[in-house]
Amino acid sequence: MAAKTLLIVSQTFVPDPASVGQHVADVAFELARRGHRVRVYASGRGYEDPTAIYPRREILHGAEVRRFPLASFGKKSILLRVLGTAVFHLQAFFAALFTPRLAGIFFSTSPPLIGVPMCIVAWIRRVPVVYWAMDLNPDQLIALGKLHSRSITARFLELANRFILHRAALIIALDRFMTQRLLARDVGADKILTLPPWPHEEHIHVEQQDNPFRQRHGLTGKFVIMYSGNHSPSNPLKTLLDAAVELKNEANLKFLFVGGGSGKREVEAAISDHNLAHAISLPYQPLSELKYSLTAADVHVVSLGDGMVGIIHPCKIYGAMTAGKPILFLGPRPSHISDLLDQHNIGFQVSHGNTQATIQAIERMRAMPSEDLQAMGRRARELLDKSLSQNLLCGQFCDAVERALQIQATPGT
Repeated sequence: MAAKTLLIVSQTFVPDPASVGQHVADVAFELARRGHRVRVYASGRGYEDPTAIYPRREILHGAEVRRFPLASFGKKSILLRVLGTAVFHLQAFFAALFTPRLAGIFFSTSPPLIGVPMCIVAWIRRVPVVYWAMDLNPDQLIALGKLHSRSITARFLELANRFILHRAALIIALDRFMTQRLLARDVGADKILTLPPWPHEEHIHVEQQDNPFRQRHGLTGKFVIMYSGNHSPSNPLKTLLDAAVELKNEANLKFLFVGGGSGKREVEAAISDHNLAHAISLPYQPLSELKYSLTAADVHVVSLGDGMVGIIHPCKIYGAMTAGKPILFLGPRPSHISDLLDQHNIGFQVSHGNTQATIQAIERMRAMPSEDLQAMGRRARELLDKSLSQNLLCGQFCDAVERALQIQATPGT
């Protein structure tokens, strides 16, 4: 008898550089390695760059990947994002509905509300679902002031969110603050797993000598402050940009802003308007380049917006820890990131809007003896190796998925 199919639905998937797609791919590949029959439905175009076209069908590390056409139109406008999401939802619904020998469905938050059609399919097919809550909405939109909590849209999103949460057999939350928000929605504690996302350690090494990324971008002999990841209102960078303006005459400093998102325009406008010769804006780097780009920094910046605690989780801290670099955290306390910094002495925290404190933190880290700065980064790496590694966390994650979906690997598949 043919093995049953574990279905994974994610708009982004490798080789797309979006973090959600990379993490979902880790799960798909690990479950396939364990002997499960894994099928992935994803978009045929890049999320950040819709001109990137991926193969319609392929086998990646044992997982069968099928990609939908016209399921992503980029992020240049809300209309294009909504259109891409709607088309993806429609194709995913019918594809999932007719997937043969379906054992269960796993999905995250890419695209938003994909859990609604997947939960409907699961109800029709009588199979369980697992939901990876990478962020919470309408919480995020309300916290950003884009929705009023009593608006019709917010109420609809909350109803949809609760439908997914109460239908899921397992919900994975990213930190204790997110778990608290889920519990407040009357979700049973017994079906929530609190587990942070993991870094992609296989793509990063900690050697900085002869780093071609530093040479290519003129970083040799510079003290490099890097922000690498999604640029968005949920991860505001204004305070860091204001500090960069104040420090524009510091010849030995370099500010790097690597990644993409709606906040990228603010970064590039600040660089242009203030003639910041010591600041560089770069797009997302391919996975193959992360070992060079992330290790090119002397200090990594992690940002979490005020009011975003428990709503989103700045995964970029784990890449910085993997690279063995100290952290400059722009964000509130308490939060998951401030917990890590306070408990393990791996960086400094400053509040948004406090430009002078940001400058002081940068100057303090720049003035530290190199061995002290390296020791801070080494503690970050040791913490990751001990309790936050990909091998450990992804293994625990897939164990929980197997239990929730009540699936067993079929020998020889």
